[in-house]
Amino acid sequence: MRNILNRREFIYMMAVLGAAPVFANSHTRMTNTGNLRDYYKLKSFGNVRILHTTDSHAQLKPVYFREPSVNIGLYGNYGKPPHIVGEKFLEYYGLKNDRRLAYAYTCVDFAKNAEAFGKVGGFAELKTVADFLRDSFGKDKTLFLDGGDTWQGSWTALQTRGKDMVGAMNLLGVDVAVGHWEFTYTEKEIYENLKLLKAEFLAQNIHVKEDAMFDGAPAYDEDSGLAFKPYTVKKLGGARVAIIGQAFPYTAIANPQRFIPDWTFGIEDDSMQELVDTIKEKEKPDAIIVLSHNGYDVDKKMASRVKGIDFIMGGHTHDGVPEAYPVKNAGGVTYVCNAGSNGKFINVLDLDIRNGKIQDFKFTLLPIFSNLIKPDPKMAEYIEKVRKPYAKDLNRVIATTDITLFRRGNFNGSWDQIICDALRDVGGAEISLSPGFRWGTSLIPHQNVTFDDLATQTAMTYPETYVREMTGKTVKAILEDVADNLFNKDPYYQQGGDMVRTGGLSYKIDVTKTIGHRISDIHLANGKKLEPNKKYKVAGWATVGSKSPGKPVWELVETYLRNMKHIDRSLKVDTPDIIGVKGNPGITMCS
Repeated sequence: MRNILNRREFIYMMAVLGAAPVFANSHTRMTNTGNLRDYYKLKSFGNVRILHTTDSHAQLKPVYFREPSVNIGLYGNYGKPPHIVGEKFLEYYGLKNDRRLAYAYTCVDFAKNAEAFGKVGGFAELKTVADFLRDSFGKDKTLFLDGGDTWQGSWTALQTRGKDMVGAMNLLGVDVAVGHWEFTYTEKEIYENLKLLKAEFLAQNIHVKEDAMFDGAPAYDEDSGLAFKPYTVKKLGGARVAIIGQAFPYTAIANPQRFIPDWTFGIEDDSMQELVDTIKEKEKPDAIIVLSHNGYDVDKKMASRVKGIDFIMGGHTHDGVPEAYPVKNAGGVTYVCNAGSNGKFINVLDLDIRNGKIQDFKFTLLPIFSNLIKPDPKMAEYIEKVRKPYAKDLNRVIATTDITLFRRGNFNGSWDQIICDALRDVGGAEISLSPGFRWGTSLIPHQNVTFDDLATQTAMTYPETYVREMTGKTVKAILEDVADNLFNKDPYYQQGGDMVRTGGLSYKIDVTKTIGHRISDIHLANGKKLEPNKKYKVAGWATVGSKSPGKPVWELVETYLRNMKHIDRSLKVDTPDIIGVKGNPGITMCS
């Protein structure tokens, strides 16, 4: 298999979507299939089409989403996708003069471009595009993959325990799915949802504990202990394509094990190699694709260690990368792909499969520009139906904003700062800590902040807050531990999420050092140095171990925002002084 496209050709939209008219402050949409063809029809290629979305985080409606200004890559990932942001990203992919695609892929001029180009994503808009891509290519030759983190991230998903998203996935026509935040519901709720889900749910790396099986816990295969079916084979366009499922390997560490006490998770690349070899011998497929929720850098390492995989369609790290990234291994090359987050993109992988293998391929990361797409009527009706019982809460205005509110980035965001400030204010704490979750949408200036917007930052099954005493030594240890999770030299020790967000603290971080040596010069908001042996009042939320005793975080933040009433430019985002990143293309300044 050879890659027939150069980097510029990866983005055919430079001449298509990039040339689409700018509808400033407009809700102009496509009104017929002819216009849809103008913007979303790919040139005919190959005999198999793979559609792939991931990390939608239950965002049924169109959203704003600001890409990160900080996504630092180090060591072997320095200056390589996805660790290129802002202007450097535009230079790398030859998009310097394409404002529409700059808006899709980067944080450059975000607020200005958001006003001009409007919202992105939305399941009704995504279905319109997905149906068109299926119908124009051939339904019998097309497979739709969902990479996980689909059932969590909105108020309606939380209230329905993910069932609203199961219905949306069914309407969207998803064929195969994997999971991560899906496992933050209880085991009983997960199985209930899977009974309703029409797609096959796969995972080669989730096992049922032996003692749990002895007590009657269900398993897909009792001999291997697999909790779910590990792979499936689909006949597409005269070819046999095997899909292997890879769930998020650190679920039981990054999220509460108490919800799913019977299951174990892991990367398990040895078992992945064995499975690939078994599939090749037993099934004789023409192509093998891994549907993964490892995260981009973990996928790249797995691709270097496991031979025989053609493509890894990945998720978890929310990276919108407009190329299939080649990784060499003992068997040849495996290509790693990702599809961003929040329904903002759909991957299209077209394969030319002949004589028992992939001869060529075309890969395209298509942005879903909501204003250019006529919503699918059935999906739109379904979305309104599932939101209607909660409309009063969703539409409740709790504040206004003069600034861009965003979350995604290695260190902090304005949304995170509001959460941290609320925890300190309502909890009467000196310091606040908030998890570095990657999920959460954005708002642009001069918008109302609704409870719906707040829920996109906080709606989850373990939202309880706490206020407790910690020594300065403990606070530093937490910062060091999370920093090692983010910047460890070995991607297999990067267990998901960005740096813990802080309120009332400033510090220096040298990302090139090792654990215990990255964090220094920690000061409180009053300018006093953090003392190792002194106890401080610390507020936080989302504890992974035992359940915290406090109110849900959204209640505290709503109280805080209602008192604030208006968010203006005086908001100070607590960002650390980052050392060791001079010239790193994974960090930039964005408005």
